[in-house]
Amino acid sequence: MNREYHKWFSNSLQRDMELLIFGHQGRAVLFFPTRMARFYDYENWGIVESLGTQINNGEIQLFCVDSIDAESFYNENAFPSVRIDRHLSYEKYILEEVIPFIQSKNTGGFIETAGCSMGAYHAMNLALKHPWLFKKAVGISGRYDLTDAPGDFKDLLSGFRSDEVYFNMPAQYIANLNDQELLTSTKNLEIILAVGETDPFLNGNQHLSNLLWSKGVSNQFHTWGSNAHRPHYWRMMAPLYI
Repeated sequence: MNREYHKWFSNSLQRDMELLIFGHQGRAVLFFPTRMARFYDYENWGIVESLGTQINNGEIQLFCVDSIDAESFYNENAFPSVRIDRHLSYEKYILEEVIPFIQSKNTGGFIETAGCSMGAYHAMNLALKHPWLFKKAVGISGRYDLTDAPGDFKDLLSGFRSDEVYFNMPAQYIANLNDQELLTSTKNLEIILAVGETDPFLNGNQHLSNLLWSKGVSNQFHTWGSNAHRPHYWRMMAPLYI
């Protein structure tokens, strides 16, 4: 399996950022890590290996990016407006630095977003905000409104609300999505949501799926037994949906 490590100084984030590539061709998969995790965790957890057949056959090429969640949504020492601004800088890094990099490495013209847990949020939010850039979005065990507080999970914006917050919570902005050009691009996305039947995020996943259907956006919604919010399950889910 082809494996490449890359690192560069990000002008968007004003810090070094790292990523790993697995594979040599196929559908480019922009793979976001879990909550405050690192670009190498999917490899360490055996999730990359679970996708080995697709990677070695040239069906997919993984681009495992790093996270700055500890500087944005999970930075409780920063005021919430600073948290969302840092997230927007991360989005700028992905759009202006990572996407062009992927396109330089993979000329197939097919890019999909994917992620587990917090990575699913990043994958789905990015694809739904910029659907013309992608062909597919996969969210596994995801949370799509970070201001919601299901179970033991906190509102990651501490009650703060703004346009920037609203337009980065898919479960909020999809409800009012009426721009026909954006809707058309969104309808061209293949969207897959998968979550455990006892996962605290189950209702949120069902809600987002229903919202998408209400806008005429088809999507697949899959439930798994138990909580299914662990690498053990993600190793089984990733080959099915990515």
